Amino acid sequence: MAVTLDKEAYYRRVKRLYSTWKKGEDEYANVDAIVVSVGVDEEIVYAKSTALQTWLFGYELTDTIMVFCEDKIIFMASKKKVEFLKQVANTKGSENANGTPAITLLVREKNESNKGNFDKMIEAIRGSRNGKKIGVFSKDKFPGDFMKSWSDCLNKEGFEKVDISAAVAYTIAVKEDGELNLMRKAANITSEVFNKFFKERVMEIVDADEKVRHSKLAESVEKAIEDKKYLSGTDPSTVEMCYPPIIQSGGVYNLKFSVVSDKNYMHFGAITCAMGIRFKSYCSNLVRTLIVDPPQEMQENYNFLLQLQEELLKELKHGAKISDVYSAVMDMVKKQKPELMSKITKNLGFAMGIEFREGSLVINSKNQYKSKKGMVFSVNLGLSDLTNKEGKKPEEKTYALFIGDTVLINEEGPATILTSVKKKVKNVGIFLKNEDEEEEEKDEAEDLLGRGSRATTLLTERTRNEMTAEEKRRAHQKELATQLNEEAKRRLTEQKGEQQIQKARKSNVSYRNASLMPKEPEIREMKIFIDKKYETVIMPVFGIATPFHIATIKNISMSVEGDYTYLRINFFCPGSALGRNEGSIFPNPDATFVKEITYRASNLKAPGEPVVPSLNLQNAFRIIKEVQKRYKTREAEEKEKEGIVKQDSLVINLNRSNPKLKDLYIRPNIAQKRMQGSLEAHVNGFRFTSVRGDKVDILYNNIKHAVFQPCDGEMIIVLHFHLKNAIMFGKKRHTDVQFYTEVGEITTDLGKHQHMHDRDDLYAEQMEREMRHKLKTAFKNFIEKVETLTKEELEFEVPFRDLGFNGAPYRSTCLLQPTSSALVNTTEWPPFVVTLDEVELVHFERVQFHLKNFDMVIVYKDYSKKVTMINAIPIASLDPIKEWLNSCDLKYTEGVQSLNWTKIMKTIVDDPEGFFEQGGWSFLEPEGEGSDAEDEGSESELEDETFNPSEDDGEEEEEDSDEDYSDETEESVYSGESLGSEEESGKDWDELEEEARRADRESRYEEEEQQQQQQQRSRKRKGSSHGHTPSKKKQRK
Repeated sequence: MAVTLDKEAYYRRVKRLYSTWKKGEDEYANVDAIVVSVGVDEEIVYAKSTALQTWLFGYELTDTIMVFCEDKIIFMASKKKVEFLKQVANTKGSENANGTPAITLLVREKNESNKGNFDKMIEAIRGSRNGKKIGVFSKDKFPGDFMKSWSDCLNKEGFEKVDISAAVAYTIAVKEDGELNLMRKAANITSEVFNKFFKERVMEIVDADEKVRHSKLAESVEKAIEDKKYLSGTDPSTVEMCYPPIIQSGGVYNLKFSVVSDKNYMHFGAITCAMGIRFKSYCSNLVRTLIVDPPQEMQENYNFLLQLQEELLKELKHGAKISDVYSAVMDMVKKQKPELMSKITKNLGFAMGIEFREGSLVINSKNQYKSKKGMVFSVNLGLSDLTNKEGKKPEEKTYALFIGDTVLINEEGPATILTSVKKKVKNVGIFLKNEDEEEEEKDEAEDLLGRGSRATTLLTERTRNEMTAEEKRRAHQKELATQLNEEAKRRLTEQKGEQQIQKARKSNVSYRNASLMPKEPEIREMKIFIDKKYETVIMPVFGIATPFHIATIKNISMSVEGDYTYLRINFFCPGSALGRNEGSIFPNPDATFVKEITYRASNLKAPGEPVVPSLNLQNAFRIIKEVQKRYKTREAEEKEKEGIVKQDSLVINLNRSNPKLKDLYIRPNIAQKRMQGSLEAHVNGFRFTSVRGDKVDILYNNIKHAVFQPCDGEMIIVLHFHLKNAIMFGKKRHTDVQFYTEVGEITTDLGKHQHMHDRDDLYAEQMEREMRHKLKTAFKNFIEKVETLTKEELEFEVPFRDLGFNGAPYRSTCLLQPTSSALVNTTEWPPFVVTLDEVELVHFERVQFHLKNFDMVIVYKDYSKKVTMINAIPIASLDPIKEWLNSCDLKYTEGVQSLNWTKIMKTIVDDPEGFFEQGGWSFLEPEGEGSDAEDEGSESELEDETFNPSEDDGEEEEEDSDEDYSDETEESVYSGESLGSEEESGKDWDELEEEARRADRESRYEEEEQQQQQQQRSRKRKGSSHGHTPSKKKQRK
């Protein structure tokens, strides 16, 4: 297959080169011709000559000479390369047709001196402008006879040579869209390799306490780029390292890209890693420092370095002088931490593209070039020779911090980061646990795993551990209880006086004055007339036309009885079923109200009448219904809009590279039928655009929780947004909006014959697995890009599936999963989201041993808010939920009864002071705790002892009278049980076993004694039966 050349790109770029040359700025001034010669040298990776070739043709052409004259271009190369270049060579008829000079191709002869061709090129240079000065890349010197003979030829002619490296670099530094896409891809691959391979590998080494040399780790990173799974599916042949990865730790740091990873073992302190990946000749760069158990001072220095980078990106925009950018960052260091001035790296980055480092575009104090939109920089900030005061060993005493990213210059606003690897302390810090914590975890793990031969000893240990964990939990809960009551009391006293005003019912006036009344003939004829404009029904009452607004009509009904039609109109009035507080809803509740009016009309047509009289009633019934429906719809819409906070308008980013997800569904639906669309992230928010063209905007500052629900164990993959203020779409207000796509088949064809080893089924499963992985990767990439775009102000939370539990917050049971700041279920609709910061306490109801499940009540800090109930949670989930709540510093209580929470909350809101004087939330604590428990326990024991079977009848009557168990008796029974456990907690497990053995022995002795006594009795009986009667006979004798 012939190698193709992108002609359009070549013409565009040659035009750009010539236009900048003609302007005559910088080194281009007075240059008469440009000469670029490329030889063969395997050791040279980056050179301006090869970079220019790659930029123009997409390939490096070795042993090729390019001469750019004012009106012609000459390429001299081997026969094969000339064939390749013929694609852009203009034919004689179309010279300058593309606005570019005509091309002359010369074939290089391998064994000859090429004098003829050299002479032609020298002649062309002489004929270009003044023919004296030639622009060359003075640093590029290639070996070989061909290059030497050409160089000698130029020297012989005595041309004045001018180095135009910087000028050409500035010309090609501004990237086109196609180039930017390649650089984005390169940056994305670098990020993937760092996240999926390097970071994970370092974590493994730290966890396993392995000894690994820096050089070995660097080699393993180079091997990783040969594996497709780290390259987002990219062909490994198009990917190469820009330089060997540089890994440094243990007090020996050199923050440059020219160093090599040494053979020292990795030290678990500050580990700097620099790596750059090149994709289709375009470079990217990434630098991160992983810090193991960082002291506070190290964390502060690292955070300061992040602030410096943010300042650098803010300054690095279109038109900014590079030296000014450098000065702005240095001023910040002088102001905030002047002691670090000597520690910071000498330059803060450089321009990047086909060449890894553009020497003429380095961010330092001397560079006078201006940054332009479309340029890509590698920004790198480092602090070296920092002292760790807490370090004891020599390798711990000195450390360095180094961060760097590939960034793109924008027209306005700060530069965009292309390497989306998180770099906050929580993302790069590896925090190890103390030895004590590890031992505790180890013990717990052994207790959970060890069963069988060492059952008794392990059981003993395990029971003790569980007891201590429960005791710790109780102690923490007691602390939380006191805090809870104090905070709640303070909060409620502050809110006192801010009573909610009961909203009065809107007074609907039909006509402001009598002149507005319609003058229709129906009114004069005392017929019912409906004024659609003012939404009013005008009815004859005692011969007077009386207007009633449609809002006053509750309902209407029409019936036909015999020869008459009856129209009954019911009105709203105090006492009609409006709700509990209907008195305050009416503006003037003491006025006289009409409750209902009934009209009658004949169904018989009188002689001379054109229509039946009842027709008026029929029309009135139909029109009133229509007007009423229209009014109610409008009222419902207004009610939906009530309290809607006006959102800022979305700022659209016209850049095509916005993070975007396609083929998503939105819930709730915009229209009746669900529609697909795309979700795109802009400057200050998201925009969902459906295939029909509907738009839904969600601003970042209105998002309370952004939840990403992966497709593990689910049939859909979801991005869920729980909003601070509701938004309107589809004529309704919504505080929860989610975007999802289906992962597998939601429905299964049961009629299809299925076999375990069916090839089609196995293939379908494999395809589904691949699809799940693909979707998960796409969603994760989108999230990472959005977090980078928002500078991590918007963070997506992922639910912890391991901590999830089943429950029914609405009608159906679903899996509720905690995130770092909420309890959520996003896969079922309606979704369930509870913000943990808003929760006051959690109460468990119906916690009884004989029941399989219990209920959970969530009480909010805002007592006017209705409590949330989650029903039917399996009893097995009780302990894990308690553990989770305790770790979140949330107070929980439990009880056996179901409480009337509406009344409880009303009582608290009405008299908060009285509530807290009586102990506040302590009324929810089970009575079986503390000293009261002992008294209750002893009473219940006495009741048990004085139990009399003759009381059965009474108990039966009680059972009949009560449908459920008596709460009091249950509480006393439970308090007795808890007392027993408290008494026995003082005894050792071995002591308890000894007691049990003793009891067994005693019971065995008793049984043996009983058996002996029974045997003796039976013997006596036998003896007496044989010899008793004769003795009597003897006596008689």
